[in-house]
Amino acid sequence: MTNKHNKILGNFGEDAVCDYLKDKGYKIVKRNFRCRQGEVDIIVENNDCLIFVEVKTRKNSEFGEPAEAVDFRKIQKITKVIQYYLMYNDWIGDVRVDVVEVIGNIKLGRFNVDSINHIKNVVN
Repeated sequence: MTNKHNKILGNFGEDAVCDYLKDKGYKIVKRNFRCRQGEVDIIVENNDCLIFVEVKTRKNSEFGEPAEAVDFRKIQKITKVIQYYLMYNDWIGDVRVDVVEVIGNIKLGRFNVDSINHIKNVVN
């Protein structure tokens, strides 16, 4: 799979996760927040909690579960992005990191979701 195809698949996955989270009552605050420290796919708010969401989209689980790609190093980067974000944005409340796995495929230009797995609070 080419990098371009990965990017397209990832964008479809992020769109699917935004729809999923909105359906669950989450408010989308920001998508693809980038700073010098790194990037977070989606920032949402729910029940006075600011949630930084890492989305991992795959066609299948052939090479392991998508969340397995969120390793210690990735969590460290996300933590630095969160610190940066909180320094420049007023937030009073809880903060957490979630990972959302998406399994799906692109057929005829459309993204078909096979499954979404929302893993809450991956950093303790």
